[in-house]
Amino acid sequence: MDADKAIALITAAGVELTDRRRAPDDRAWRLSFSNGAVVEITDAGKLSTSGKGVDEIERALGLPKKGARPAHRGKARH
Repeated sequence: MDADKAIALITAAGVELTDRRRAPDDRAWRLSFSNGAVVEITDAGKLSTSGKGVDEIERALGLPKKGARPAHRGKARH
């Protein structure tokens, strides 16, 4: 995902972008939002989130909840 797409999805969900700047290493965008969340998107498309508004941001981006695991599909162990 790129920064412009992330911004579009998040602002469409009603969260205002408050700051957009390059990371110190110039390999990522650091996006800050009005709900306290920060999204960092590398030039390679890797995304990370932090801050108190993360749940709302992750929903807007369609990301799975942190700590969520897919159901086990293998044979039951006893």
